[in-house]
Amino acid sequence: MATLLDDLNELLRIPSVSAGRPNPDGIRQAAEWVRDRVLRAGGEAELLGDRSPIVYGELRANRDDAPDVIVYGHYDVQDVGPADEWESDPFDPTVRDGRLYARGASDDKGNFLPVLHAACELHAAGELPVNVRVLIEGEEETLSDHVMEWIARDERGAHAAIVFDSSMASEDLPAITTACRGGVMLTVTVRVAERDLHSGLFGGVAPNAIHALMKMLAAVGPELPEELRAGVAPVSDAERASWSDVPPNPEFHEKTGALPDLEVNGIISGATDELRTIIPAFAKANVSLRTAPGQNSAELGKVMERLLRDAAPEGAEVEISGTTAEPVQFDPESPPLKLAREAFERATGTPPALVRSGGTIPILAAFAERGIQTIVSGFALAEDQIHAPNESYRLESLELNEKTSYELLKALGELPA
Repeated sequence: MATLLDDLNELLRIPSVSAGRPNPDGIRQAAEWVRDRVLRAGGEAELLGDRSPIVYGELRANRDDAPDVIVYGHYDVQDVGPADEWESDPFDPTVRDGRLYARGASDDKGNFLPVLHAACELHAAGELPVNVRVLIEGEEETLSDHVMEWIARDERGAHAAIVFDSSMASEDLPAITTACRGGVMLTVTVRVAERDLHSGLFGGVAPNAIHALMKMLAAVGPELPEELRAGVAPVSDAERASWSDVPPNPEFHEKTGALPDLEVNGIISGATDELRTIIPAFAKANVSLRTAPGQNSAELGKVMERLLRDAAPEGAEVEISGTTAEPVQFDPESPPLKLAREAFERATGTPPALVRSGGTIPILAAFAERGIQTIVSGFALAEDQIHAPNESYRLESLELNEKTSYELLKALGELPA
């Protein structure tokens, strides 16, 4: 009988690269492998879409009144990067010093496959207490457009979702991610003249586009005006208590997960490669506001644009474009997450830390919008080097993940259907 490690090695050998130098054949092969894994367990599965297809399937429970649980993951991986920096072939999984080295070992094949494996094994044995709706995509490293559309169209929904595409708080401390920040990502351009001018001849009288842009950016940060702080949700007592055990310190987790933050990501204007005494006519900046749980990114995007335009000098031509993503928060006291916390402790012997991600994961907002409480976790570590050469995953993490996945699926069977 094939073990989880056998299955993972098979999947890791498939070069399912979607980002950088994409491999369409590898993408298709990986999708077919995941589909066939569900079919071998006696479930139903199909590929949706021709390009980077979604694997959608179902593993039905051993009873009629079972809750529905979506198991999400992604089979696509990042480009391998510089091949000469890999100590072994990125698509020939190799074990060294207790770690499995391969592209995708941690992100996300080694993280999601244990959940799917446990669901398949429980189903094949007639012991699966939940209806597992399999949702594995092949575009996570690029856009996730198709799966977002699928979630929006899906009428059935679920009583809970499992997303194992995250990490542990430390090598000895499992974690459940309860919230992610959203974002307002803007490109701001300002023009104050038709052409650059000589600073000696016109300095002091002609407008400077960089000065104008700096004044505009100062209106939104780095110290956020009250309008951009509006709506921040309070942190639950359970979360705050958990942060005391999570490195580096509670203040870090408060600032990166529970509060908004504005950063200027880049500026282009004037003489950047050499010294030329000019007054720039044009300036451009990319700026991002990370929105906290409780805030509304779409509304704050409008506020941010108004503040920027109001701060522009009279006569300046201003253009602003961009995108928004909503923050997401799942209730650690909700039935799915309470059952998950108990299952993690039984499986690992340690209560999981409740952490927040400072980044933005759009698919989680899609689940939250549908009212689906989602268990976001995984057993990756910072030293796994995801997206870099020599990506790896601890064999111990794989074992912990598999054990936790069995416990979690069994625990969620207690949810009311």
